[in-house]
Amino acid sequence: MKCYADTGFLVSLHSADANSAPAKAWMKAHGVPMAWTWLHEMEFRNAIRLQAFRKQLDPQDVALILHNQALGLENGVYFTAAPALAEVNREVERLGGLHTQTLGTRTLDILHVAHATVLGLKEFLTFDQRQAALAKAAGLKVPSI
Repeated sequence: MKCYADTGFLVSLHSADANSAPAKAWMKAHGVPMAWTWLHEMEFRNAIRLQAFRKQLDPQDVALILHNQALGLENGVYFTAAPALAEVNREVERLGGLHTQTLGTRTLDILHVAHATVLGLKEFLTFDQRQAALAKAAGLKVPSI
């Protein structure tokens, strides 16, 4: 079964942070292909570069992480997914209208959940509790990681 991971999960999978060990353990145990969308492409690459700005990574590490992620696309760890933007926009509005006032969800959280639902994926990986609550409210399975 294919799944959707938010960018925080992917950053933890590729670099060292407080959630890296559980992210890597989950991948080792399940190894399912994960969606890679335009949103991942932009947010992941910038998040890794931001770690260099914060002195958490050096430029060589950034290059290696970006290279390894690209290899993941080639090797089937990720699959390119391109949901229709109009459908994503409608789903963002629907989810935001239903849940933002009660869950406190942010736009990027809603965008990720909308991508997963429009793509028809059933499992959503995140370490973010608000995003997990939104994903569950949208009918997605959110495993404990």
